Amino acid sequence: MAATAAPLLLLPLLILATAASPASAEKDTHIKLYWHDVVSGPSPTAVQVARAAATNTSKTGFGAVVVIDDPLTEGPDLKSSSKPLGRAQGTYIAAGKDEVSLLMNMNFVFQAGKYNGSTVAIMGRNAVFDAVREMAIVGGSGVFRMARGYAQARTHTLDLKTGDATVEYNLYIKH
Repeated sequence: MAATAAPLLLLPLLILATAASPASAEKDTHIKLYWHDVVSGPSPTAVQVARAAATNTSKTGFGAVVVIDDPLTEGPDLKSSSKPLGRAQGTYIAAGKDEVSLLMNMNFVFQAGKYNGSTVAIMGRNAVFDAVREMAIVGGSGVFRMARGYAQARTHTLDLKTGDATVEYNLYIKH
């Protein structure tokens, strides 16, 4: 009888250990911010570093590779009233042959506020002229270590003459 009682005594301990596991401490965080892609002027934040051969006549920019270090702000106004939150650093590649579609690969590097020193890694397809684009959150660091989730992008402004854009990003993060 004593041999069968021992496993039964361990059962409450196993239940408590499972309830106190780190997975139960997981958080959900929503962050809304603005991404500013500046390709014009004397100090661009997005620079094309490669492009397809001259024989490529695609109107989508297919084959272009752009490196970014774009400002991230609390509001849509880059120049005056929006509080800086950090930088979006990485690349985007014009991957759509028949439509303007980018492969985004970037880190949102937080440099202010409660997430200062943390990053969120984003990767995915961005069909630029769709109203809402969804990309995967594939990792992070600091507060966002082991992050997963998704980012939704909505174009706030796009200047077709300069190519400069402001995009609203909503990040839905599990960490």
